[in-house]
Amino acid sequence: MRGRRSLGAVYTPDELVRFMLSLVRRPVTPDWRVLEPACASAPFLRAFAERYGPVAELVGVELDPEGARGFAVPGARLVHADFLLWEPAERFDLILGNPPYGIIGVPGHYAMHALREAKRAYRAKFQTWYGRYNVYGAFIEHAVNLLKPEGELVYVVPASWMILEEFKRLREFLAAHGTLEVHYLGRAFPGVRVTAVVLHFTKARPGELRLWDGGRLWLERRDYRGEWIRFETPETRAFEAANPVPLAAVFEVRFAARSPEFRDRPFVHPDPGPGRLPVLTGRNLKRSWIDYETNHSGLWVERERVGELKPFYRVPRVVVGHTKTRGATIVAAVDARGYPWREELHLVPKHPVDLEAVAAHLNSPEMQRYVATLYRDLTKHLNRNQLCRLPLPERFAVPALLAPVGTGA
Repeated sequence: MRGRRSLGAVYTPDELVRFMLSLVRRPVTPDWRVLEPACASAPFLRAFAERYGPVAELVGVELDPEGARGFAVPGARLVHADFLLWEPAERFDLILGNPPYGIIGVPGHYAMHALREAKRAYRAKFQTWYGRYNVYGAFIEHAVNLLKPEGELVYVVPASWMILEEFKRLREFLAAHGTLEVHYLGRAFPGVRVTAVVLHFTKARPGELRLWDGGRLWLERRDYRGEWIRFETPETRAFEAANPVPLAAVFEVRFAARSPEFRDRPFVHPDPGPGRLPVLTGRNLKRSWIDYETNHSGLWVERERVGELKPFYRVPRVVVGHTKTRGATIVAAVDARGYPWREELHLVPKHPVDLEAVAAHLNSPEMQRYVATLYRDLTKHLNRNQLCRLPLPERFAVPALLAPVGTGA
């Protein structure tokens, strides 16, 4: 199991396999070619053979010989290869499966480390590879390229590609090559904290998009170009119309200092002392207030040198939860005292603005409903790009005349 995890493998429940197979629209004919990448024991090929019988050529590709020991689908052919570097001569009518999930990196930091020697080849090959790319994105791109015209791809994947910046190229690629249908599943894998969707792609009619939730058609577009895929409603659109200013127009969104930035600094100490401030973390952040007294980090910084960690620590700002929040929720409070932080996102004003009013707007029930409706649990927490797009009232776009905010403890 440990080897399979290092390759990003996750078991697919039988009922999910059957649901995915039920999405195939075209009539199956004897000349079909069906592929399951990263197949292991080939649950998708097996389900296809049970449903349709011996009417197609079935091919499974698996890199890990140990993982493929249970491959026993009558009439199916097993190819031992790295699917992402595998280039068959012919194309396929149907590709379906559960591709590996994970960011390729070093052991101890990223779970998916067995493929790190091939990462350079992947980056060179795939046009959608960008930033801290999750390998399932490359599995999607390669599968699309291996489809025949009108061919179908049915994958179960994490929902994060729908809105994360790392998948911008992938969304644009999918929009340019065919029709995209997304079926929201929620937590589909027992014991795995991943929100999943079924991506059903047809290599025809570029620019069509449909978003489904429990059999309900939530969103339909014929002009899709790769934008975020969100659970929009009349209410969310009305909230945006009433609050037309994106947060990024008023604030710079900054990350707190990371743990390595505190190491070997002569002004960072493991004990309190005169003139030292505790380093705050997400546990100190509450909705509309900050616990300045409790030290959860075990670190103290000399007050006069706080700005050497991050210059914006000296500036009154809004702190927004990033590490301790779950899903689409906002926890915001104003730090007017200039304390150092090891975590969270920090909104540094571009012009004078009523920070307490901004924090109240972010914490409001209306904003909570807005983000919960649009984003659900597509990501573990709101990220920087989502925060930049949050809608603010027009009054915040106009510099306010504010009295200086005190910086004393």
